[in-house]
Amino acid sequence: MGKRRRARENTLQFLYQYDTLKESSSQGVSTDDVLGLFWATKESDVEEEVREFSNRLITGACKNIEGIDDIINRYSEHWRLSRMSTIDRNILRMAIYELVYLRDIPPPVTINEAVELAKKYGTEESGAFVNGILDRIRVALDKGEVEYDKRSDS
Repeated sequence: MGKRRRARENTLQFLYQYDTLKESSSQGVSTDDVLGLFWATKESDVEEEVREFSNRLITGACKNIEGIDDIINRYSEHWRLSRMSTIDRNILRMAIYELVYLRDIPPPVTINEAVELAKKYGTEESGAFVNGILDRIRVALDKGEVEYDKRSDS
C-alpha cells in the first residue's frame, strides 16, 4: 500500500474518532488534543512522510470543516450531513479538502482514493455514494462554482 493511501487511512481514522468524540462530548473537543491522543495510540513506526501527509489532511479538514460541510450539503442531493454514515461523511470531508485546497493532487486521484476507502470501510453503497457527490463537486470546481481559498491551504 502506498504512503499516501496509508496517510488517508490514518486521516479517516482520526476524523472518525474526532467526529465521534465531538458528538458524545458535552464540552468542546480540541483538534490538537485529539491529534496528540491519536498519534500516541498509533504504532510508533509510522513513516514520517505518512505522518506529515496525514497531519496536513487532518488539520486542513478540521480547520475548514464548516466550509467543507457547506459544500457537502450543497452537492449531496436529498442527504443531510447528519443522516450520512460517519465513515462516508468523513471520507467526503477529507476528499473535499483535497479537491478544494490541495490543487497539486489531480481530482481523479483524490476521487479514486476516496471511493476505495468507502468500499473498504463503508457499506455496499458507500463507494457509489461518495463517487457521486465528489464527481458533482469536481464538476462545480471546474466551472468555478466552488471557491478556492488559498489562505486556508495548510
